[in-house]
Order: sequence, then C-alpha cells, then structure tokens
Amino acid sequence: MTESLATDRSLVRTTEQLVSWQIAMKRAIRSSNILCDALQLSGEITQSVQHTEANVNFPVFVPLEFLARMEIGNPNDPLLMQVLPVEGELIQDPRFSRDPVGEVELTKDTGLTSGILRKYRRRALLVAHQACGIHCRYCFRRHFPYDVVEKQAIHWNQTLQALSSDTSLDEVILSGGDPLVLTDPSLQSLLAGLDAIPHIRRLRIHTRMPIVIPQRVTTDLINMLQASRLACWMVVHCNHPAELDDVTLQGLRKLIRAGIPVLNQSVLLRGINDDAVVMEALCRRLIDAQIQPYYLHQLDRVAGASHFEVSEAKGLEIIQHLREHLPGYGVPKYVREVAGDASKRPID
Repeated sequence: MTESLATDRSLVRTTEQLVSWQIAMKRAIRSSNILCDALQLSGEITQSVQHTEANVNFPVFVPLEFLARMEIGNPNDPLLMQVLPVEGELIQDPRFSRDPVGEVELTKDTGLTSGILRKYRRRALLVAHQACGIHCRYCFRRHFPYDVVEKQAIHWNQTLQALSSDTSLDEVILSGGDPLVLTDPSLQSLLAGLDAIPHIRRLRIHTRMPIVIPQRVTTDLINMLQASRLACWMVVHCNHPAELDDVTLQGLRKLIRAGIPVLNQSVLLRGINDDAVVMEALCRRLIDAQIQPYYLHQLDRVAGASHFEVSEAKGLEIIQHLREHLPGYGVPKYVREVAGDASKRPID
C-alpha cells in the first residue's frame, strides 16, 4: 500500500495529471493506519492514533491530493495535524459540547429535514450535503445529525418551497458537509430552483473542496455559476500556506478570472497556524492570488477538539501583527460564533 500511495503522491502535482474529483473522493484514505503508513510515521505514533480512532465516532478521510502536500516522516506537519486522530480528542472538557453553536436548537423552528438553518437575518444556510472532501478533526459539525437531514439532491422540492415562502430572504448560503460534493446535475437542479425565486439575489458557497481536491473546479462548474442570475460568491477554507500549492491556486484563479469572487476563512488552531509569521505568509499568498482573507475564526468548542484551542489573547497578537505588516484588505476579521447571535461576533 505504501508503494502505491507513494506513486499516487507523485502524480498529484499538475492539473494535467489529476484524476477526476469523483475518483479523488473514491480513492481517499479512510484509515489512520494507512495514513500513518503513507507518511512513514513511527509504530508508536501509529498505535496511539489507532487507539484514538477506535474510540471516537469520526472516521479518517484524507484525499491523496492533500496528502501530497505533507512532509513524509513529520508527525507535526501542519496539514497532517488537521486530519490525524490524536489522543487529545479523548479529552472530556465540560466547556466543549456536541453542538457548540446551537444549530440543532435552530431546527426546532425550521425543521431539519429541509436542510435549512435560519442562523442569520435575511440569509438562509442550507446543509446541502452531509459528505465532505476531507475530515478536519476540529470540525464544528463533527457530531451534526446528518442522518436526520433528508436527501434533497434529486428534486430539492421541500427546500425550495421553504425558501420561496420566506420573502425576507435575499441570500442562500450553501454549506455541509461540503456543497461541492454534490454532483453537477444535482447542483444544477438546485441552482435552477434558486434562480426561479425572485427575492433570492445572492448565492454563497462555503467549501473546502477547491483546497483539498482542486480538480473540483471544473469548466462545467464555472459555466454553471456564470449562467446563474444570482451573484455567486465562493468562500474557501484554508488554514496554512502549505495548503496553497500551485495546482490549488490554478483552480482558484479560474474562478476569479470567471468573475466569481473568492474569499478565505481560517480557523485558529494550536500548533498549526497560531503563529504570526505563518498567518502572514498565508494572507500574503492569498492576496497575491486576489483571494480576500475574510475570517479568522476562534475555534468553535466542539467535543473532541479542545486540544486545538488557542487563547483569544494570542489571536489578537496575531491580528495586530497582520495589521502592522499587511495592507488592510489582507487582514481577516477575527471572530467567534456564539449560539443565538444573528451574526459572527468580532473579537477585538
């Protein structure tokens, strides 16, 4: 298995050598043992990781395209640390919960089966798909009851009816999981339905797919978004400059050149990007590619992720450094999400 993965790692360097995004999803690593083997980590580390994986209900999922950007033999690689189960996940901290931003409570008003969460004024958030292109160990929805959300991906009837009946809405936010795990026909069906709702004016797609599986940015996807009457925005999720290799940036530039604005949001993570120099490098790489650093999120306190938390004081130090070293448009807003709030809460 190691030999075949090593071969695959060498083949994910240019867009010409990339397999389709669907094949990338199918061949992704789904085992901590295989992940450790591919990166040639020690037996002691592998044993510890396997113990954690066996005691948490959150499986490993890492595409080879993301694996190719990791350093072999380094258990502290900043990309690996985002996806590797470690013993810190077993810590039971009473400040951390399964629903840290109160999303399940929101469904009592809207009904979870439509996939719609009414978190923000004039905007509806749609959990469009339960699957994701990677399983980040700090994910605030790692305990989300996706099994309750009906699969709307054939006709979207219930979802579109609910959005159409609320004329206060003017924006739909596609989230998940990851909305770009939807097949093109399903996404096209949803877009066509949204286009037909007069009061919906904007579509925002929150996705990690263009970062972890860059070949998801296809010509068909771009044409689909360009054809919509809606103002389409893409918000990607990148935490470290090493995630932005040349192939990934090529895909993001295609969106930008097609007139689709791309923003980035990061999560402040201990040992990964809680360093002013690292965050400055990330923001510089983003703005050099005309990608707006949008949010730096304080970690949502989801059970199993307490070992990632960074103090707000440290976060403010980083933001101050960025203000001193970057143009204003290159400094993200430092925010946290609080259950019940109608918007992100600034940290300053």
